Amino acid sequence: MGTNLIHFDWAMKRLLRDKSNYVVLEGFLSTLLEEDIRICKFLESESNQTDALDKFNRADILVENTNGELLIIEVQNNRELDYFHRMLYGVSKTISEYIGLGDAYSKIRKVYSINIVYFDLGQGKDYVYHGKTFFRGLHNPEDILHLSVQQRELFVGKEAGDLFPEYYVLRVNEFDQIANTPLDEWIQFLKTGQIDKNATAKGLPEARERLKVDALSSDEKQAYYRELEAIRYQKSVIETGWIEGKAEGRLEGRAEGRIEGRAEGIAEGRAEGRLEGIAEGKIEERLQIAHKMKGLGLPLDVIVSTTGLDASDIEKL
Repeated sequence: MGTNLIHFDWAMKRLLRDKSNYVVLEGFLSTLLEEDIRICKFLESESNQTDALDKFNRADILVENTNGELLIIEVQNNRELDYFHRMLYGVSKTISEYIGLGDAYSKIRKVYSINIVYFDLGQGKDYVYHGKTFFRGLHNPEDILHLSVQQRELFVGKEAGDLFPEYYVLRVNEFDQIANTPLDEWIQFLKTGQIDKNATAKGLPEARERLKVDALSSDEKQAYYRELEAIRYQKSVIETGWIEGKAEGRLEGRAEGRIEGRAEGIAEGRAEGRLEGIAEGKIEERLQIAHKMKGLGLPLDVIVSTTGLDASDIEKL
């Protein structure tokens, strides 16, 4: 190891969109999907449009392979409780956007959603998960619904579920073992930013040469380090809000329990006054956190989900 390499999410935004570097992304996709993937072109996706925020908390790209299939590759650095819903939304939006008005449903293209997450998404023991649709017999679960002979001639696949989107979740932080397979070598790179000198997984030798930080121009290098610092700071703010929110929830629960357990002789007005004071203090604290996050230029939806405040209140800050 030892070579200082660019993080994969930043490379996705800046370098891997260059046709000369397709080989790196093709190597990753081929290793994960266990088939030879060739990128035909990049398509417009959420973070293709660079704005002032630059969506530095995540990166996503949408590519089309030579088979006409669409692949969404997304890197998410920060915790999102509704991330599974976003995966579903992203696939649905892609399907609807890339079928022409009036086209037959058979024109809907196969979509793969590949999600590289750096937080604990769900609960499980593995670090790579694959999800796809199966149509099982209600009375015989072993009976899988297959395509007809005619459908197999028209569409690629054997099972009806082969036509539906497939999802991959790479929980990078859960990888803590020796890289024994090509996919493990890729996961190790995604987690550490380093590529072992003996790694031979498809695309990694090219990544080792083309994703060197030292190869960036002075301006690009400064932008890269600024983004890393912004990600670290944003993660710190959101994690702090997450921890404080859980602590507040526990304190509220205890306070409510104590209030409910008090003798009936305690005046309800006094109890309500104390609770209102506590609530006002918490709102003020959340407003302060929101003000700091807004000052960092974080997206409104992130601030809303972190603080629990209304978007209209945040916009007034």
